[in-house]
Amino acid sequence: MLVKICGIKDINTACIAIDAGADALGFVFAPSSRRIAPQEAKEVIRSLPKDILRVGVFVNALISSVREIAECCNLTTLQFHGQENVKYCQQFKRPVIKAIKVTEDGRLFPDPARYKGIVKAFLADTYQLDADGGTGKTFPWEEVATIKRYGSVILAGGLSPNNIYQALSAAQPWGVDVSSGVETKGYKDSNKIKKFIQEVRRWENEQNITR
Repeated sequence: MLVKICGIKDINTACIAIDAGADALGFVFAPSSRRIAPQEAKEVIRSLPKDILRVGVFVNALISSVREIAECCNLTTLQFHGQENVKYCQQFKRPVIKAIKVTEDGRLFPDPARYKGIVKAFLADTYQLDADGGTGKTFPWEEVATIKRYGSVILAGGLSPNNIYQALSAAQPWGVDVSSGVETKGYKDSNKIKKFIQEVRRWENEQNITR
């Protein structure tokens, strides 16, 4: 189970997440309270273990800008949260994660079928008008089954240490992504990060035992 802690802004938080067992760290380069400047991200990333996935999060950014930041920061993966179409996603050599927004009644935006075989994975997030992610709100987790038809799914949207076990049981995704759910007053909380990952591993271990 891939575990990604998103919204990393400093090396201390990065180290806490890695020590707790995170597989991937997300660096937000789009307008957000969690936004990090490329040069700052570069300084954090250069200190990370080589096997940690370094994911850059973008929203409707210029292709040239994404390429420049990816090269500067040595990103391993690109995550797109806006209206990036298939042609856009095909412009990059690095693996792409495309966010799919899920409404309360199960509608998907954009249609994941268009991206089948094009992106490495889909990130299932909560649909909210005028928001591109990081809403802290959940959606009906069972709707992930539809997205799975077209590729691997990373579950996001309102996850926290308190609901991740239930979410995994309902969605059974390939990976999970959390940001606001491991924060306290807008800052990453080391205890919440550790508890979140512990709950993921507990669920994962129980699945292995029952198989």
